[in-house]
Amino acid sequence: MPRLTKLYTRKGDRGTTTLTSGEQVSKDELRVRAYGSVDELNSALGLSRAFGPDSRLDELLGRLQNELFHLGAEVSASAETKKDGPRIDARHVQALEAEIDELMGAVGPLDNFVLPAGTPAAAALHLARSICRRAERELVALSRQEQVSPVALSYLNRLSDMLFAMALYENKRRGKWEVYWDSRA
Repeated sequence: MPRLTKLYTRKGDRGTTTLTSGEQVSKDELRVRAYGSVDELNSALGLSRAFGPDSRLDELLGRLQNELFHLGAEVSASAETKKDGPRIDARHVQALEAEIDELMGAVGPLDNFVLPAGTPAAAALHLARSICRRAERELVALSRQEQVSPVALSYLNRLSDMLFAMALYENKRRGKWEVYWDSRA
């Protein structure tokens, strides 16, 4: 585990950052944007937890935050250094699928698209879902330049579904009715 002795280094003052490989790159490079969005997503999950969601969701969110650190580490590594270190595996995707099925079983079928709303925790989960979609788009863009783990792409795709299911579950557990999209409004 890394030990942080100083929070600032002044190395990024000129618009560059250092990858785990030691390579200096621009802060607006696709890789940096992708792992930055993963970091932002992790913060949004922390916000969701701060609103005191259902205890089951809080436990899941803690696990997801750790997994997002794995993903961020994987994305921040160059192709040459991706062989070692934490990463997202197929088991992570499979766990998401099982949990989505379980949560949606408790929620029941939807009659229409829902507007992102509800309890504070559910609204924060909806926000996290949209950040997750952006992180996925940025990882797809990066995959056009270099090899990106297809499992990491699947993970983000499934995670956005999981966050949606979690928001619906949180609203149902708290007795909040979903607001459906009115296409005639």
